[in-house]
Amino acid sequence: MYPNSNPNPYLPFPARVERVRFESDDRSLKTLWFSFLKEKDREAFSFKPGQFIELSLPGKGESPFGIASSPNEELIKITVNKTGTVTRAIHQLDTGDLVGIRGPFGNSYPFEDLFGSDLFIISGGFAFTTLASLTKYLLEGFRDRFGKVDLVYGARTPGMLLYKDLLHEWRNNPGINLFLTVDREFPGWTGLVGFVPDIVSRVEVDPSKVNCFICGPPIMIRLTIPKLLEKGISKEKIFTSLERRMKCGIGKCGRCNIGPKFVCKDGPIFRVSELEGLPPEY
Repeated sequence: MYPNSNPNPYLPFPARVERVRFESDDRSLKTLWFSFLKEKDREAFSFKPGQFIELSLPGKGESPFGIASSPNEELIKITVNKTGTVTRAIHQLDTGDLVGIRGPFGNSYPFEDLFGSDLFIISGGFAFTTLASLTKYLLEGFRDRFGKVDLVYGARTPGMLLYKDLLHEWRNNPGINLFLTVDREFPGWTGLVGFVPDIVSRVEVDPSKVNCFICGPPIMIRLTIPKLLEKGISKEKIFTSLERRMKCGIGKCGRCNIGPKFVCKDGPIFRVSELEGLPPEY
């Protein structure tokens, strides 16, 4: 687990909205970029892909979000799905507005322990945030440390795919095999059609060399893991994120616990083998 950069985890760093962009056609997904008001806070904030922040708005509350930017970027990037009181308020933010940021919290995808292996990155829908961070970070400075890198990413429709600028860039990057899919045929769509688990079953991997990172809707994860096991990949080499269970970030509220585990402190990234003995609610 990486240490929290803020010496007092209860106090947020003051930050400002620098950019905003709607990601989806229905405007339910909005991406925001933040800068820290104080240089010392910016220098103190250090994270790895897979970690998350708590974003707070005075009078509204706070919510946890996976960090979508690469650790090499100056701005902190998140994408927000408009579902409740706090997320609706965040959707109203515009350039120049002030917020609070606590974190980073949780552990990260352990890619630095896997140098020399192949990587199979799998995601669906809105959950692509932290895996986009990982993919960008790997391509920026760690690509030569890995063998084959495959990325399967799917959404209900083309308009729900996140970070289309990055996806366009990665289509032309020889260092990654990109498999984009949507659930059904859509006018003008020329990519793959099918659910993520079905596309995963069609990608050829070497089970002796590959490690897998998965983040997506619970149903996608439950259906994808058996596809990987059928390929002969061990549960020790499959990592998944339980970020949907994130709450306070520091293991105090008790709302993220599953058996003896606190997702915000012991996770959110777990090997599938670690989850076998836990209650099934995850």
